[in-house]
Amino acid sequence: MTDKIIEPKVYELVRPYAGTYLFNLKKVELTPDTDLDTDLSIDELEAEDLMNDFFREFSVERGHFKIETYYPSAHLTWNCFRKPLPIPVPDFTIRMLIESAKAGRWLYD
Repeated sequence: MTDKIIEPKVYELVRPYAGTYLFNLKKVELTPDTDLDTDLSIDELEAEDLMNDFFREFSVERGHFKIETYYPSAHLTWNCFRKPLPIPVPDFTIRMLIESAKAGRWLYD
């Protein structure tokens, strides 16, 4: 697959997970910097399905890809008065998918 074909194909793969704006039915804009978790609110199970389709569709080697890197488990506490600390999570963008598809392997281990 050539580089010119890869980028539109990645957008095509992600589009069903992006949804639309509720009141005007306009499609959510996708850019290379769109974050799958933060911008599109894709949950862990949807992201796992998306990535399985991505690896298969683009014949990308998984390497050490783990969905838990981008969707870590929250630590539970029995103290209801203590707010849990935010868990730092790396970016998980469409650009990462595009660049990995071009390289033929997951570049972000």
